Amino acid sequence: MKVAIIGGGPAGLYAAILLKKQRPEADIAVYERNRADDTFGFGVVFSDATLDNFEQHDLPSYRRITEEFAYWDDIAIHFRGTVHKVGGNGFCGCSRRTLLLILQERARELGVALHFETEISDEAQLADADLILLSDGINSRFRDKYLDHFRPETDLRANKFAWMGSTKPLDAFTFVFQETEWGPFIAHAYQYEAGRSTWIFETDPDTFARAGLSGLDEQQSADRMAAIFGWFLDGHPLLINRSMWRNFPMIRNQRWVKDRMVLLGDAKSTAHFSIGSGTKLAMEDAIALVEAIGNTASLDDALALYESGRREEVEKTQHAADVSLVWFEHLDRFWDFDPVQFAFGLMTRSKAITYDNLKLRAPDFVAEVDRVFARQVRAKGLDVDLDKPGAPMFQPFRLRDMVLANRAVVSPMCMYSAKDGVPQDFHLVHYGARAIGGAGLVFTEMTCIAPDARITRGCAGLWNDAQEAMWTRIVDFVHANSAARICLQLGHAGRKGASKLMWEGMDRPLEEGGWEVFSASPIPYFPDSQVPRELDRADMIRIRDEFVTAAERGIRCGFDMLELHCAHGYLLASFLSPLTNTRTDAYGGTLENRLRYPLEVFRALRAMWPAHKPMSVRISATDWAEGGITGDDAVKIAGAFHAAGVDLIDVSTGQTVRGARPVYGRMFQTPFSDQVRNEARVATMCVGNITTADQVNTILAAGRADLVALGRPHLVDPGFTLRAAAWYGAEQAYCPLPYLPGKEQLFRNSVRDRADFEELKVKSKPKTRAELRGEAAGRLAAE
Repeated sequence: MKVAIIGGGPAGLYAAILLKKQRPEADIAVYERNRADDTFGFGVVFSDATLDNFEQHDLPSYRRITEEFAYWDDIAIHFRGTVHKVGGNGFCGCSRRTLLLILQERARELGVALHFETEISDEAQLADADLILLSDGINSRFRDKYLDHFRPETDLRANKFAWMGSTKPLDAFTFVFQETEWGPFIAHAYQYEAGRSTWIFETDPDTFARAGLSGLDEQQSADRMAAIFGWFLDGHPLLINRSMWRNFPMIRNQRWVKDRMVLLGDAKSTAHFSIGSGTKLAMEDAIALVEAIGNTASLDDALALYESGRREEVEKTQHAADVSLVWFEHLDRFWDFDPVQFAFGLMTRSKAITYDNLKLRAPDFVAEVDRVFARQVRAKGLDVDLDKPGAPMFQPFRLRDMVLANRAVVSPMCMYSAKDGVPQDFHLVHYGARAIGGAGLVFTEMTCIAPDARITRGCAGLWNDAQEAMWTRIVDFVHANSAARICLQLGHAGRKGASKLMWEGMDRPLEEGGWEVFSASPIPYFPDSQVPRELDRADMIRIRDEFVTAAERGIRCGFDMLELHCAHGYLLASFLSPLTNTRTDAYGGTLENRLRYPLEVFRALRAMWPAHKPMSVRISATDWAEGGITGDDAVKIAGAFHAAGVDLIDVSTGQTVRGARPVYGRMFQTPFSDQVRNEARVATMCVGNITTADQVNTILAAGRADLVALGRPHLVDPGFTLRAAAWYGAEQAYCPLPYLPGKEQLFRNSVRDRADFEELKVKSKPKTRAELRGEAAGRLAAE
């Protein structure tokens, strides 16, 4: 087997090493355009988990690498005159030049041919190779040569950054946030060897322009950064090495393999430096490729296995990097935060670290996070314990005169189990059980304002006396048997009406027995769906008044709160999105015009809904489709409703058009709640694949939402919140007297169960290399 590797960076060299170990007889050659000791940048950083992977795959190079590493456990966050250190992170840094020289030496030991200052411009130069690895970096000429095949996508991010070095010693992975006359600058810094540290400076494009950096050369830029961060550098210089300001390119390729050529490392995919994963990704690409070759009979099968098997892990890392970089791009959202909350948000930005995780690593820091959160609650007029505050999930929350005992919400979820719009005993048990289960707020399913406003024949309604009577029974039960408040969500299905029950075909049109449907424009949901009738002004007035009449019934039922559904492609949402609103009158075109009718309905409801009771609006903060609503639009939509008197924005996403491409994952809609809350300055509720109390606490403590709604977890566990209260020791959890012995036992057992769980987690967590090195140094000193 003959293998040619184009590019002598970490990906190419490590692939050569592992392939030669696997197939000693193979003819493997690396071709690098630069000299052997040329390198750009300063240090690289790996986690302990990454080093564990290297140890498993090539022990000699692992040992040499770790002998050169600088180790640290702490992340230090400098913000507005404060410093917060969070331990237990297990990072290590190494000179990029040293890493390359170690890998080169190991490759030579194994018999790999290394050709430096050798340009490969065409694969025809390697005609006799069985396999060609394209590890020629971010600006890969071979990837660009075959654009139509590899189909790369490059997302050039907005922020500017420059990579520099310093002689400043550091004992932690360090973030420094510095306000200047031009705007904020960020330094990401870490030590990689004695007397050397990496410094990556970052700022937003407006600050970059105001600071005049575009006209400076490398040294002048370094001098400017040294002036800005001089108080921290303590007289140590900044070093340059091609330290030009640039924008980070997030690169993805739809294909990784072409014939006998395969992409590796930055040529294939990049991950933002804020999670330190570029070199890790590159070297783990090499591991995955070589393992695939070793586990299959043919090279074609191996390359297919590499691409299919490795892609999910790469995409997960890139998603974490995307979420992380967005946090740094939008510092203005958090700049006014309390420094403790700011530091917590930074630590949890990519979702890899959570509230519970941090509580095990840095209990004193999380205790301070709890105190800060409690102080914020106290500042809003609610009497809470500041000395021993509860977890954020179990802090109360006020909307007008309505006070919730905690921040956990039963999400609005259609049950499709009503008969002629009348809720049944199923609904009484469903809502009653979840209220008894401890949630602070329970939402009804989308309750329809008229027979022709239903999504399906099983949808609940509130347009007649029988429906009102049953809803009153449900509300009375919730109030009599729980501490929960209950919110009525009103909506109109619009073009998604006359559909089958969810389990018969989600949003599929009824084959018979349907009814006329309406929308902002005559655009069917599916090609074979009924074409909706475009609302005229008379229709708008009639439907607005039906909303008001339903809400009047809701007042008589005793609901504590009212929500207007303006999301998911239903009638009012169809006005908001340009994908479903192609009108040319006063209700179409600009966002201001598209908001006109939803705001008209909301204002009519707000005018008659009791002033002491809150109202919310559910929106789709993105359509997940080109040309549709974006997060920036959602901020404007939320601002318009807030100006009209809304108290809470219920931030959901999508379900507007069939061609949407949502990016799913844990808490995948939370970033939109974060944006709306911290740019529109309005209270928000987030929802979307949130499954644990730990996630709830993480979201709240970081200031990404004020309430957290959970859907599917509540479907299978009505007592979700009560169990979480026991776990976190939140004694304010209400329980009906007949259930009290069970609650008391749950709370007693949870104290022991949590202690056992935390002890097990601590014991099972491997010690970081910094801890091991410290222990070894202590033993030597004792001897």
